[in-house]
Amino acid sequence: MLDIKFIRENKDIVKESARKKRVEVDIDELLVLDEKRLELMKRTETLRAEQNAMSIRISPEKNEERRNQMIIEMKAVKDEFAILEDELKSVMEKLQKLMLAIPNIPSPDTPEGADESENVVLRMWGEIPKFSFTPKEHFELGEALDIIDIETAGKVAGSRFAYLKGDLARMQFAIVQYCFNVLTDTTLLESVAKEAGANVKIKAFIPVVPPVFVRPVVQVKMARFMKPEDHYLFPDDDLMLVGSAEHTLGPMHMDQTFSEDDLPVRYIGYSTAFRREAGTYGKDTKGILRVHQFDKLEMEVFGLPENSIEEQNFLVALQEYLLRSLKLPYQVIAICTGDMGFPDYRQIDINTWMPGQNQYRETHTSDLTGGFQSRRLNTRVKRADGKAEPVHMNDATFVAIGRLLIAIMENYQNEDGTITVPDVLIPFLNKNKIG
Repeated sequence: MLDIKFIRENKDIVKESARKKRVEVDIDELLVLDEKRLELMKRTETLRAEQNAMSIRISPEKNEERRNQMIIEMKAVKDEFAILEDELKSVMEKLQKLMLAIPNIPSPDTPEGADESENVVLRMWGEIPKFSFTPKEHFELGEALDIIDIETAGKVAGSRFAYLKGDLARMQFAIVQYCFNVLTDTTLLESVAKEAGANVKIKAFIPVVPPVFVRPVVQVKMARFMKPEDHYLFPDDDLMLVGSAEHTLGPMHMDQTFSEDDLPVRYIGYSTAFRREAGTYGKDTKGILRVHQFDKLEMEVFGLPENSIEEQNFLVALQEYLLRSLKLPYQVIAICTGDMGFPDYRQIDINTWMPGQNQYRETHTSDLTGGFQSRRLNTRVKRADGKAEPVHMNDATFVAIGRLLIAIMENYQNEDGTITVPDVLIPFLNKNKIG
């Protein structure tokens, strides 16, 4: 949520930002309501003070006639106060609804564009592998090696589910263990930050296994809106399944205040995520690229406002380190205004090469939301001078495990149908080939 003072002072910027993000919200109406709110608050405070003063005068009054007259006058003030209080409540409700509908402003370096076709490739790494045979898609490899079973999952759970079996299941947890090792190694983190030129404080990530359920009111505070048809909702329990790990990592410090020296606080959360994918009918129906249930390792960082862009650059550098260590070709992309998330100030994605599909596909995203989420969550930092302000928040995929498995399978496939295990994962699998 944007600060109302910022909106008042930068009305045109906020309007333009909403337009760029393709969000319709009436900023003029919001400002009219805000003026009404301030006027009503002033009047109610005046009446409250008047009530208090009259109470003080009534108490010692001995003359019954004057006392009764004063009581009548105070009742009139109370009645007026009650009317204004109801009006203020109504205005506040309308104002809050509009405030929650305003998207975050995009950073100055965010490219303007209508949709994903206008995203900008910032850099690329790695050579696209050349095969002496026609590379297969992951689901063909998985079926032949009996490590992905879509058919049985369909009978048991329906479409867009899968069983991962044997060495592919072991590879999933090899990836998890490898990633935890990377993000808890301060020497390695310092090396990655230095190479990327990211001026950040070196602290290890704290591993977390967060809940997969979240209360809808908390999801609203996170501003990670998903259409009802895309979520698994449980109204009787006032719960919903998370669509990504940051949905329950971000609220960990809701209604809390950090000291300046505490920050940054970095988490790496391992979680199953759930999406109904109702809006993707007919897209990626084969295999495990777009499924209802998938596992992720998600980075969530709470930091100082002046360091948040450097922090995002560091998170992207870590994503790149992971892909380089796995020797997977990728491209880093600046997401344009029309394609970026509602709460995002700056969004960077990474697409990884998938030989079986002969194209790059999204595997990573990094979202700098600034103080937008923390203002809604009431997560603040107390400065050395005693003043408090919203912390800045970053979240970023470290691994969307299913998609990374696809990239490994397709890039490391052999003509005989086997899959070579990337060097960095061999110690966790104790083998160099699947199949």
